[in-house]
Amino acid sequence: MTRQMVTLLAVFFIAISILANLSPVTAADGKELFAYFGTYTNNNRSKGIYCYKLDLASGKLTSVGVTEGIKNPSFLAIHPSGNYLYAVSEVSDAGGKPGGAVSAFALDRKTGSLKPLNHQSSEGAGPCHVLVDKTGKVALVANYGSGSIASLPINADGTLNKAASAIQHEGSSVVPSRQAGPHAHSMNISADNRFAIAADLGLDKLLVYKLDSDKGTLTANDPAFTKTPAGGGPRHFAFHPSGRFAYNCNEISSSVTAHAWDAAKGAFSELQTITTLPEETKGNSTAEIQVHPSGKFLYCSNRGHDSLAIYTIDEKTGKLTAAGHQKTLGKTPRNFGIDPTGAFVIACNQNTDQENIAVFRVDQTTGQLTPVGDKITVPSACCVKFLAIE
Repeated sequence: MTRQMVTLLAVFFIAISILANLSPVTAADGKELFAYFGTYTNNNRSKGIYCYKLDLASGKLTSVGVTEGIKNPSFLAIHPSGNYLYAVSEVSDAGGKPGGAVSAFALDRKTGSLKPLNHQSSEGAGPCHVLVDKTGKVALVANYGSGSIASLPINADGTLNKAASAIQHEGSSVVPSRQAGPHAHSMNISADNRFAIAADLGLDKLLVYKLDSDKGTLTANDPAFTKTPAGGGPRHFAFHPSGRFAYNCNEISSSVTAHAWDAAKGAFSELQTITTLPEETKGNSTAEIQVHPSGKFLYCSNRGHDSLAIYTIDEKTGKLTAAGHQKTLGKTPRNFGIDPTGAFVIACNQNTDQENIAVFRVDQTTGQLTPVGDKITVPSACCVKFLAIE
């Protein structure tokens, strides 16, 4: 196959991916979405995974219920079919065995309720991020504590198999207190589903793996990684909807690095690194980064400054221009989510005890954010994921 053919196939898969990502919303009547919140339960305040309805006209959140029985379901992922939800159990031991776990739930698209299916080892300690590939055949998990990643095949009934690949990262970087060893922090999938990218905070690297969704396996790509700025600590990562660009937030240095993405080779080239802060803020760290569905804006959360940094994106070059900051109206915005329609951003202020979830309306021209509705309380919230209601 020629490189031109590979490129054409990549463009085709990008288009299919965009349509697939829109389908859970367009399949509904467009008035409401489910919003699922992952939390930390180890402080005895949170009970588990919380479900709310988001009104797409007003931005109001209405409680649906909570699913209990899982320790620290900090990060969530929803299956492309919308019929299953997956949650990490961010612990150092699960079921009496060293390491964390990933749990599978059947999801009722009408009521929002979750039914436990099964769980499997994450093959490492402190799993902090889970993602389902675009075919719905594989769950990918990053283990922060052990600095490892794993791929878990998904059965037709939504249950998880044992890991088909478990890969231990090796090495260190220049900040001894944070980078004495590897700390895998997130997993992402390319638009054509050929590559999985692991952001490792401890190594200052984005590691690229070839994904075989049928076998559920990961193998190192060539090139196997790209370096990010030394001492930055890449945490989370987002592709641009065009598939041509990608962005990672650097937790330690409070910055964002923009990359060009070669879809044929599975390779990055750095475009730019830009601060997330309007002024020096002691103790700040970044957490979440997401591109607006329109491809025009990028947002990154600051823990310490307690804000969302707003950028406009040059859709020809992929470069960013700072466009201001919006305070998240609480402490430590560990995560936020842009609803699939692009109308609202929901910020999860992990260390605010009451009314820690804030909703913001997105200005579709400028990307600026305006608070709407009443804040709600989801104890120790640290993730939000959306799904259309049937």
